[in-house]
Amino acid sequence: MYEYVKEFEDLGFGMFVHFGLYSILGKGEWVKSKYNIPDEKYEPLMKKFKVKKTWAKELVATAKAAGCKYITLTTRHHDGFSLYDTKGMNTYDAPHSAAGRDLVREFVDECNKAGIRPFFYHTLIDWRNKDCEENFPKYIDYLIKSVELLCTQYGKIGGLWFDGWWDKPTADWQFDRLYAMIRKNQPEAMIINNTGMDEGKIGTVGHPEIDSVTYERGVARPAPKTERPVAGEMCEVLFDHWGYSSHDINYKSLPYILEELVRTRACGCNFLLNIGPMGNGAVRPLDKAYLAEIGKWVKYNRSFIYEARPTDVKAENATVLKGADGAYYAVSICPTQVLVEHESLGGHIEEVKIYDHKIKRARWLDNGKAIKVRNGAYTITPFPYGVNMHLRVAKLILE
Repeated sequence: MYEYVKEFEDLGFGMFVHFGLYSILGKGEWVKSKYNIPDEKYEPLMKKFKVKKTWAKELVATAKAAGCKYITLTTRHHDGFSLYDTKGMNTYDAPHSAAGRDLVREFVDECNKAGIRPFFYHTLIDWRNKDCEENFPKYIDYLIKSVELLCTQYGKIGGLWFDGWWDKPTADWQFDRLYAMIRKNQPEAMIINNTGMDEGKIGTVGHPEIDSVTYERGVARPAPKTERPVAGEMCEVLFDHWGYSSHDINYKSLPYILEELVRTRACGCNFLLNIGPMGNGAVRPLDKAYLAEIGKWVKYNRSFIYEARPTDVKAENATVLKGADGAYYAVSICPTQVLVEHESLGGHIEEVKIYDHKIKRARWLDNGKAIKVRNGAYTITPFPYGVNMHLRVAKLILE
C-alpha cells in the first residue's frame, strides 16, 4: 500500500529550487517581507519576469549532472505569485507576466524527458491574498483549488511539499480536505508538510496522511517509528538564502555538503539540496559548477547512496550504511596526499575498525581494488596522486 514511500526513499538525493518574482531582485525569497515592499511596488516585477525559453531544460540538466533523482520546485511561494496557470482564479501568475507561459508545464515536461521525478512546493500562506488574514475559510477554498490544479493538470507527480502552517499554528487549515483531494487525484504522491525549523515540531508527522517528516540546514535525524511507513527528508541550501541572492557568497564547502549527504542517508533521510535560479531562470554559473562536482563524487562512488539504508553496524573512523545488495558501505574522510618536492604533507593514516562484526572481504568502491584487512581493521589509504574526492567508500562483506 505504501510502496511509493520506499520509492521516494530510493530516490535519495533531490534538488530544491526556489524561483519566482523575488529572483529578479536578487535578495532572497523573503525580500518582499524583509524590506516591507508594498504590493503596488512588488507586483510590477511581473513586467520584468522574462524567463529564458531553455530555463527548465538547463535546470533539469543541472540536477541530472549532480546525480539528483528528483526536483522540488516552488510553484507558489509566500508572495502569492504562481509559476503555473491559475485558470482564472487571478492574474497573478506566470502566464500573465512577461514570461507569458505556464512555467510549471515546462518544468514537468523537461523532468519527464530526463527521467527526473517532479515534485511541487506550494506555500500555505499568501502575503497578497487578503482572505488569508480576513476570511480564512474562504482562503482555504482558494488554496485547495490552487493545489487541485497542480494535481490534475500535469500528469503524475512525485509529491507536494507544503510550507507555512507555522504562520498560523492554531488556525483550522482543513488538512483533511486538502490531503483527501490529493489522494483522490494523485494517490501515490508524497504528502510533505514542513516542520523542519520549529524545534518543538521538527521531524514530527502531525497528520496521518503525511508521508515524510522534514528537517532543515544540517539537522537530520531518523524518521519517527509509526504504524505506517514514513520517510524523512533534510533540505539544505548552498549558502544563506533559498532564493537567488546576488551578493550572498557564503557558500558551504563542497566537502561539508558531501559529508551532509552521507550523514543524511545514514539517518535514512533523503537529501534535498537547494539552488535559486536568477531572475531569467538561468542557473547561477557557480551553482552549476558546484553541483557538477557533487555529481562527479556520486558517479565516482558508483551511486551507492540511492538505495543505501541505515544500519546498526558501527565503526571507528567511518560512517556505515547498508546497501540493497546486502553489502555494507563504510564512508571515511580520506587522508590527503600532497606532494611538494617529493615530501608528503598529508595527514596521518587512520584505520577503520568495525565493531561486533568480522570483515570477510573489502574493496574500494571507486576503483574496485581489494583492501587488506588485518586484525579486523583496514587502513584508509589516500587516493592516488592527482585525486582527492575527500570521502572514500569501502564496500564490505561482513560475517
